Amino acid sequence: MGLAVAIQMDPLETINIDADSTFVLALEAQARGHVLYHYLVQHLTYRDGRLSARARRLEVRREHGRHHTFGPEEKIDLASMDVILMRQDPPFDMAYITATHLLEHVHPKTLVVNDPASVRNAPEKLFVTHFDGVMPPTLITRDVAEIRSFREEHEDIIVKPLFGNGGAGVFRIRPGDENLNALLEMFGSSFREPFMVQRYLPEVREGDKRVILVDGDPVGAVLRVPPAGEARANLHVGGKAVKTGLTPRDREICAAIGPTLKAQGLVFVGIDVIGDYLTEINVTSPTGIQEINRLDGVRLEAHVWDAIEARFGATAAGTR
Repeated sequence: MGLAVAIQMDPLETINIDADSTFVLALEAQARGHVLYHYLVQHLTYRDGRLSARARRLEVRREHGRHHTFGPEEKIDLASMDVILMRQDPPFDMAYITATHLLEHVHPKTLVVNDPASVRNAPEKLFVTHFDGVMPPTLITRDVAEIRSFREEHEDIIVKPLFGNGGAGVFRIRPGDENLNALLEMFGSSFREPFMVQRYLPEVREGDKRVILVDGDPVGAVLRVPPAGEARANLHVGGKAVKTGLTPRDREICAAIGPTLKAQGLVFVGIDVIGDYLTEINVTSPTGIQEINRLDGVRLEAHVWDAIEARFGATAAGTR
């Protein structure tokens, strides 16, 4: 099954081929005989009912310094593609939301992964609130009195922007810390949205677990352990990737959210679990495949493409 696959992502020149999940998805697609195109989100164009992009044919290889080759730029009608991978990095802002609206013009005849409407409706921190019994104690508000009350109850808290990503803007306020008011003033001047406040989970010292789900089923996990003196476990801020497995609680969380993910066309998802609690559901551009592959000796990209090809086949059969 040779498919025409367009990858909407950031500049390929900037990626780390030893860590980037989109890169291994592209390698796997190429190995399966699919034809690849690459374009930047700013090169999307809607005109008179048609969605197009200025794109280039793409070949990839695992060679540092020459990991990709582009063909000449061409204008492609995205309705002529079989699959589009929506893989540009957040922030999840109005530009990101606009891209989901544009891609709806070709989905599902052209299969967009993940489903653009579902991506738009599943902001990563807000989406978790729709599942009972999985989150730590959580407050979402701009009301300073409510935040102070929450802190009085839980004492040790985390404050973060609702639409932040990659651990940016995440602050721990310990008991006795006098910086809460100043932090709320800074957040208030920087963000129009409510803030997210959660009880600090000391289990984060043991690691923040990234679990990859494909079509709602867990297929692998990696533990990201924060460095000393850091409340964040994100790998790009110094977290260490450590081999791990799924606990009964992890599987319980996956069972609670998996059917919804599959039903909403969220094929490739990464969730973050600290201790017994789900903290985020990442649907925009999940990462973690390469770390899990190295630690467990697996190829999670094959699971992702098996699911994409199955969905494409089912959609194609339904249109005949």
